[in-house]
Amino acid sequence: MTRTDWTIRPERYDTPDATALRRDYYDDVASRYWRRPATAAEIDEGLTGDGVEQLAPPTGQFLVGRVDGRPAACGGVVLLDGERAELTRVFLRHAFRGTGGAALLLEALESAASALGARRMVLNTRLDLVEARALYVRGGYREIPAYCEGPYMEIWYGKELRAASRAAG
Repeated sequence: MTRTDWTIRPERYDTPDATALRRDYYDDVASRYWRRPATAAEIDEGLTGDGVEQLAPPTGQFLVGRVDGRPAACGGVVLLDGERAELTRVFLRHAFRGTGGAALLLEALESAASALGARRMVLNTRLDLVEARALYVRGGYREIPAYCEGPYMEIWYGKELRAASRAAG
């Protein structure tokens, strides 16, 4: 598959495909953290009250990436204030990794943040999520001081969004 096989569009976070992607995301990051497979009950608990409702306009946006109509990736942005948006829930199903979709998803999420009025994107992640960290660095993100804190936050990144992206939104 090539970059042209991908379509990335806004989608409600609670559609069946978006929900399945969010479950796969949580399963992946929780299983890696716990160093064992997460149970369905743990995934349900982790998704309960996780603030996903902020990933809808006017406070945010959720995107789903598809390859030949199959849901392959997701990600969201949420406005933190008048200048910053936070990147969250970025996930590619394993079968679609290495296809160029991650970079396309990141670009689409940055455009979505710009369309919401953000001038800067920030994010937090864990040190063990090496693939995600590599994606962010390749995408121009640089380590920044912590802007929030929590039990699963070990490193923070930020990037100024291009003015052209904001104008295109």
